[in-house]
Formats: sequence, C-alpha cells, structure tokens
Amino acid sequence: MRKIGIVGIGHVGSTVAHLIISQGLADELILVDKNTAKRDSEVLDFRDAASLLPHHVHIASGTPADLADADVVISALGHIDLIEPGGDRFTELRANTPEVQQVGQALHRAGFNGVLIVISNPVDVITGIYQQVTGLPANQVFGTGTYLDTARLKRSLGNALNVDPRSIQGYMLGEHGDSQFAAWSTVRVLGQKADELVTNYHLDLDAVANDARVGGFTVFSGKKYTNFAIAHAAVSLAQLVLSDAHNEAIVSHYDARFAGYISTPAIIGRSGVVANFELTLTADEQRALQQSANAIAEKTAAYL
Repeated sequence: MRKIGIVGIGHVGSTVAHLIISQGLADELILVDKNTAKRDSEVLDFRDAASLLPHHVHIASGTPADLADADVVISALGHIDLIEPGGDRFTELRANTPEVQQVGQALHRAGFNGVLIVISNPVDVITGIYQQVTGLPANQVFGTGTYLDTARLKRSLGNALNVDPRSIQGYMLGEHGDSQFAAWSTVRVLGQKADELVTNYHLDLDAVANDARVGGFTVFSGKKYTNFAIAHAAVSLAQLVLSDAHNEAIVSHYDARFAGYISTPAIIGRSGVVANFELTLTADEQRALQQSANAIAEKTAAYL
C-alpha cells in the first residue's frame, strides 16, 4: 500500500494533495497542518470529490505521529507571506526553522523511515535541517531544489526556439535562489549545443537563464504565491521514489564536495538518492557551482 504524508496544507500543499488524489498516486494520503480547521476542511473537500474520481484514495487528517509508516512525506510548510516581490527565499528561514525542527523531531519520535521530499524554503538549508533533526540517512532526505528551475529553463528556452520544453536537455544547478546558474554545457536541443544556438538562432543565453531564475518571482508578483509548477515538481519526484525509477534528476541533496545540500545530479529511486554522478562542467561552471555553495553558506549565517 502506497502511503504519502503532506506537511503544510497551504497553496502548495493542497495542490500537491490534489495532484496525488486526481492521479491516484497513493492508496492513503495523510494531511498535516498546524491549522487544524484548514486541514480538516481540505480533507472534507477532497472526500466530497471521491465519487467523481477514477481512483480511490483514502484521505485523512493527521499529525506527524501518523506518518511512521509513510513511504514518502512531502514538506510544504512555509511563510510565503514574508517574501516580497523580487526578494529572497531566505526571508522565510527564521520563521520556517523552528517549525521544521518541530516536525522533524516528531517524525523521528514516530520512527519514520521513508523518504522525505522538501519543498519548504530556503530549500537547500531547510533540507539539511530536516536531515539533521530526523536523523535519517542523507540519501532519504532531498529537496526539490533546481529541479523546478530546470523546468523553467526548458520553458524559457522552448519559448525562444518555439519547441516543446520536453524535448530539451540541460540543467540549472546550485542554489534554488539567486546564485543558481544555467549549465549551458549540458544543454542540447534541436541537435545543437548552446553555442550553436547562439550562432544559428541569435539566442541570448543570459536572458534565457535570467528568465528561468526569476520565473518564480514573476509568478509571485501576479498571484502572491506559486503553486502549480512546484507541486508538479514534488509529485514528479515522489513518483520516481514510489516506482523505484532510478531516474536522473537535479535535486537538492547532500553533496560531500560542498559539505551541504545543493542541487547537483542524482539518481532517484525507492530509497531516495540511490546514486550520484558528476557532470562534465566547464571551468567557469565549476566556479559558479562553488560560488553558489558559498552563497548558501553565507546567507545561512546571515539569516540564522
């Protein structure tokens, strides 16, 4: 039986729940939120839709103690109201840290031993805190990281070239934040490399990368929150875990080279990060990755 828990039932958590329920990705789904009235209302709303859906999913309210036997727990808690348009995701760190510690300790006491997928921002730091507090092996705790920013890069590049973003290969790496960067050496589309795209299509690589980097804040400026893309990212990763896919993904996971969590390549399967692999990056990209790791450490010290 596939059991998933979602902690934090705001815009993102409720969208994650909707995708899981509508696609029948779990047999049991437990919603957890400190606002119990909101949590219970969402559960009832989903249950009201049960007779209209093609899949049966048992949906219930709960606490972290109810997630001991969950296969996957998704952390979507946060304080997006603290972020200003064009701001920094680190603005949430001080508010999110004590809640993450409380949830992590509760999962530890419950004996949770599944895979924890973190959406909560700043995701690279919060994922590391979860791993420390839960005591789970590092491979079982990873964050969405630049998995979403990579999707934004493909959207931006696809728009520029008028091609389906699903046909594009390539990655955004580093922090899920201002210091992320497009690893153009990894990009392939229309059978061409990035430098060929510049020549043949007069492509402005910096503009495309910046569009991906600020994509979340572009959405935020109009809606005052983001939910659909990040929810799809989290659910996509949960599917890789549940199906033991051994699929390649750029996620925020522990990278020993930087002694912390940052988005670099990983293979995702039933136990989370089942393997690592290194990309052949240019010297400039290697420096950008190190600078991104430095930026995460510096901002963590500044905000905490």
